[in-house]
Order: sequence, then C-alpha cells, then structure tokens
Amino acid sequence: MTFMNASGEAVGGLLRYYKIDVADLLVVVDEIQLPLGKLRARARGSAGGHNGLKSIIQHVGDEFARLRLGVGRGDSRRDLADHVLAKFEKDEADEVERMIARAADASDVFVAGGIAAVMNQFNGGDPATTE
Repeated sequence: MTFMNASGEAVGGLLRYYKIDVADLLVVVDEIQLPLGKLRARARGSAGGHNGLKSIIQHVGDEFARLRLGVGRGDSRRDLADHVLAKFEKDEADEVERMIARAADASDVFVAGGIAAVMNQFNGGDPATTE
C-alpha cells in the first residue's frame, strides 16, 4: 500500500516483479481538467499536473498508456485536494456509474486491442449523453 503521490514505486515494483512490459501498462487516473464523466485515452504524455502520474513517470518513464477519467474541477472556492478526495454528490451518481462502466469497457478494449483501439472508441465522448 502506498499513497497516490508515490504510486510509481508500486507500479514500477509490479512491472519488475511480474516482468510486465511498460507497453502493456494502462494507468487509470482521475482528471480535474475533464468534465465529470468524460474519458480521454493517450498512448503517452506528461503528468499534466497529476502527482500520481508524475511519480509513475519518474519510476517507469512516460511511454505508458493512460486513461483519464473526468472528475471536474468542482467549486473553485474549495481546495483542490478536498475536491478530489470528496465523495461525489448524489445527483452525480448516474454519471459516475456510466463513467466507471465505460472505463471498465475501455480497459477490456486495451487488453484486446491496445491503446489505439481505446482512443478510437472512447475519446469522442459518452454515446449515452451525446445528441
């Protein structure tokens, strides 16, 4: 067990222990820069201000796939740490459930077809909410 800000230690250790190639790694993270419910997949990139990703990049490099799950920014008057650690509001429950189900589906697609397939299928938005 480790804190999110030091998650690179755990991820790096698991990759080494199980002899997993970093190309087979999909990191799923919360993302305040995306609206609640939106998914965004990338083959590689920067930490984008996310301390967990920063730690993983320090331990395994930046050549791993990531799936960002939008949690929104929340109330700008509230501390950001309080926002990301808080429970979702009751009126957000349906959106959160849809996002989690889509993230699970995206993970399955990653295993079967890689990050390009995930990006093609999930980066355009939630079909259930798109008109």
